[in-house]
Amino acid sequence: MLQVLPGHGEPLFDVAATRQLEQQLACNTPSGSLMQRAGLAVARLALAVAPHARQIWIACGPGNNGGDGLEAACILHGWGKRPWVTWLGQPKNCSPDSAAALLRLQQSGLRCQDTAPQNPDLCIDALLGIGMVRREPVGLLADSIRRINDCSATVLAVDLPSGLDADTGQCSSLQVRAHHTLSLLTLKPGLFTASGRDSVGTVWLDTLGAQAHQLPLAAAAARLSESPRSQPRLHASHKGCYGDLAVVGGANGMAGAALLAASAALYSGCGRVFVAPLDIPAHSVSMVEPELMFRPLDALNLNRMVTVFGCGGGHLPAALMTRILLTQAPVVIDADAINSIAFDPSMQALLMARGRQLQPTVLTPHPLEAARLLGSSTQQVQADRLAAAKALSERYACTVALKGSGTVVCAPGQLPVINFSGNAKLATAGTGDVLAGMIGAAMAQGEPAFNATCDSVFQHGELADRWPTGRALTASGLARSIASRCSRT
Repeated sequence: MLQVLPGHGEPLFDVAATRQLEQQLACNTPSGSLMQRAGLAVARLALAVAPHARQIWIACGPGNNGGDGLEAACILHGWGKRPWVTWLGQPKNCSPDSAAALLRLQQSGLRCQDTAPQNPDLCIDALLGIGMVRREPVGLLADSIRRINDCSATVLAVDLPSGLDADTGQCSSLQVRAHHTLSLLTLKPGLFTASGRDSVGTVWLDTLGAQAHQLPLAAAAARLSESPRSQPRLHASHKGCYGDLAVVGGANGMAGAALLAASAALYSGCGRVFVAPLDIPAHSVSMVEPELMFRPLDALNLNRMVTVFGCGGGHLPAALMTRILLTQAPVVIDADAINSIAFDPSMQALLMARGRQLQPTVLTPHPLEAARLLGSSTQQVQADRLAAAKALSERYACTVALKGSGTVVCAPGQLPVINFSGNAKLATAGTGDVLAGMIGAAMAQGEPAFNATCDSVFQHGELADRWPTGRALTASGLARSIASRCSRT
C-alpha cells in the first residue's frame, strides 16, 4: 500500500480504463479474489489510521464498492474487532462476488444493521466508489452520507468518497468528506482536481496485486506532477546563458501585475528581465527591483527573447496583440491578453497560426478565461477540467495551464498533467502573475514549453505549501520566496 505524495508522477486512469483493467485481472484470478484483496486492503488501512477504534461503522452500498466493505467487515471481525455494518443492497440484485461476501459475513456471526451506530470511532465509506452515477444521492443513500458527515469519527473512503466523480473531480450536492481515501487498483483523476482535493483527505493506493506491466501508461488519462530536477549551473557561465525575458503589461493602475511577473522571472534565475509598461512612461514605474530594466516596447527586439504578455494589460489594442503573436520567440499569454484573444476572432486565428508553425506558446487561463476561449461557461469548464484543458491545447496547438485546484497542464502529443502541489493560500491577487513570470523564466533558460509549465506550476504550488502557518500569503512575498527555494535545490 502506497501513500500518494507530491512529486512522484503516478499515472491516473479514468473509470473506463480502470474497469477494463479490472476485467482483465478478474479473468486471470479466482472468482471473488479481487474483492477479497480490496477488503483486506481496506481492513489494513482502517487499523493503521484508527488503531484504537472500538466502534467501526462500515456503510456499504449496493454495488461492488459495498462488497469491498462487506469483505473488510469479515476481516476486521476475524481480527477481533466488532464492526457495525449497514448494507443498502439486496441479495437477489447484487453481484456474485458481493453475494459471496455477504454470505461470509453472515457465517462469521455478523448481521447487517438497519441504522447507523450512535458514536462510531471510525466510518468506512463503501457506498458508491467509481460506481457513482451522475445524479444526486437520494433516500437511504443520501441519509447514510449525511450521517457519515455529521459524526465526529475519522472517515476512510473506499476507492473515492461517495458523491465524487472519479473522472472529473466534480461533486454532487451531497458527498462524503473523507480524512483518508484508499484508491483501489488505480489512481483516478478526480481525486486530484476540481472538488476532489477538498473531499479525499490523504490519498492511498493499493493496486490489488496488479503488476506495472498491467497498468500501461498508454491507457492513462493523465499523470500527477513530478518534482522538477534541479540543474546546477556551470561555473563558466554568464547572464547571457540564462536568457532574456520581456514582460509586456501593466496598464495604468495595474503596473503591479507586470512587476510581479518580472520579479518572479528575476528570482527564477532568468539572465535579464525587461519590463515594457503599457499606457504609462517606463520611467514613472517605481523601481521595486533595481535589477529589472524598463524599456519602451519599441526598444525591445521581441524575436530575441521570451515575452510574458497580458499581466495587468487592460484593454489591449489589436496592433499590439498582432505584434506579440507574430513574434518568432516563445510567448506566455496571461490574463487580459487571453481575454483580448477570446473576444477577437482575428487574434484567435493568429494564435492558431503560431501553433501550426510550432512556435512555443503557453496559455495560463483561470476557468472564466478558459470558458471565454472555448465559447462556453465557467460551470462547463469546471465540470470537466481535464477535457477543457485538452480542448484548448488542441484548438490552439499550444501548452495550456488551466489554473485552479489541481491545475491541469496539457499540450498536443503529451499526457496531461494534474498538479499535486499548492493550496488555497494561492487564492489571492497577483499569484497568477507570479506563475506567468516563472514559466517565462524557465522557457528563457531553455526548457521546452510543456516541461517549463509543469515544473513552474509544481514549484509555484510547493512554495505555497511551505508558506509559514498563520502568515498571509501575498504575491510579492511569493515571488521573493522563489529565491529561497532555488537556494535549497
